[in-house]
Amino acid sequence: MKRAPALKHPWLPIAAIVLLAATLFVVLSGMRPGYDAYGWLVWGRQALHGNLNTDGAPSWKPLTFVFTFPYALAGRAQVWLWMVTAVAGALAGAVFAARIAYKLSGPRPERRYAATVAAVFAGLGVLGIDGASHQVLIANADPMIVALCLAAIDCHLSHRRRLALTMLVLAALGRPEAWPFAGLYALWAWRAVPSMRLMAVIGVALIPALWFSIPALTSKSWFSAGDLALNAPTVIHGSKLSGVLGRFGGLYDLPMRLAALFALGLAVVRRDRVWLALAGAALIWVVIEIAMAYHGWSAAPRYLMEPAAVMVALVGGAVGRVLAGGAAGRSPTGTPRPTRMLRWAGSAAVLVLLVALAPTVRDREQVARAQIVRSRGFTRQIKRLEAVIAKDGGAEPILACGQPVTFVGNASMLAWELGLNVGDVGYKPGRSIGSGAPIVYFEPDELGWQVRPIHMLAADQTTCARLKTDTPSG
Repeated sequence: MKRAPALKHPWLPIAAIVLLAATLFVVLSGMRPGYDAYGWLVWGRQALHGNLNTDGAPSWKPLTFVFTFPYALAGRAQVWLWMVTAVAGALAGAVFAARIAYKLSGPRPERRYAATVAAVFAGLGVLGIDGASHQVLIANADPMIVALCLAAIDCHLSHRRRLALTMLVLAALGRPEAWPFAGLYALWAWRAVPSMRLMAVIGVALIPALWFSIPALTSKSWFSAGDLALNAPTVIHGSKLSGVLGRFGGLYDLPMRLAALFALGLAVVRRDRVWLALAGAALIWVVIEIAMAYHGWSAAPRYLMEPAAVMVALVGGAVGRVLAGGAAGRSPTGTPRPTRMLRWAGSAAVLVLLVALAPTVRDREQVARAQIVRSRGFTRQIKRLEAVIAKDGGAEPILACGQPVTFVGNASMLAWELGLNVGDVGYKPGRSIGSGAPIVYFEPDELGWQVRPIHMLAADQTTCARLKTDTPSG
């Protein structure tokens, strides 16, 4: 009897569900990309037209370009394709965290529910990392990179080494903190799996090639991404060590941090190499972030979501182990295990953890609701900008009257709407106005816009005066 295709390839229905859920979320939430994501969309479109310029913000990130470049073929639908991709990546992170926690729970045929509870806990826990909902709603890439790191772990635990290396290389194209992990895994694969040697060499070579060669060709410096990151507003001004550790700890409240310490203790007591290796990898990532902070880079909390997600998966595994701790049988010494006592104690401990996390869950839910409301307001503002540009006849009449100028937070969005590189949009209105050169100033007014042509040439006064617009602001 033939198995159904969905059963032969279980990832197909899971991927379909994730994509459907992501599409529904994008539509129902009314989200739109944030500053960085609009910049990535601009890169894709400008590369398609052969005039890519990575001098302006955001900083270069090869991973997003892998998507936004082909998506540019879809025209204005490019933004929708990226939003669905970004949200699907975040949801995939929950799936991989659940799979890791399920496996870490250990085989307990008589207690299958333990591993299931562990999987649900880890999946929801990754989505509940502080700031994750905001990153999803602005279509940022960080939740996707979290998913790639977790996917690499899951693939390795499933003995799918090639896929694991592929996921690590992709993660390394999104965050430099992942470079050492991709390199070390490639070295391990070189020795342990000789048939992967060519793949390992190509994968490792692609990382610096894509990070540095494209900026070298399209900007003033091959290290433009690092130069821009040095000027980030989230840089730590006090102690770098305590600052990074504080940001890492702040990604979850005290109950989860205590549960993570318990998971580490459980790994040490059991001398479980897999658990200890995962905890070690999370620690190494944090150490790398501390080193980068000392160099002057920002060490933003979102750059620490990857090790936080690994720790959440470990906590999920510990939940499964605790719930399954009272399995029937005898200890290695031959004495009966106190099954009933362990069963009740484990269940009580997990219940206490869930109750302790309830305020965190409530807080995350309220924050996400408020962010969705703000996101819908931002979407209204974007639609009004689109309407203004269409009313003025598109980008050509606007550019004929002067350089478009707006505040820095809206520069990438305005660039995408006008078909420009981000660097072609002025982002310091005061300086642009003071220069005396012709500009078209797009000033945000709550949820609307005030468009003002300024310093028009005498020959353009009549034509450019028509650009003056005040949209509704509420």
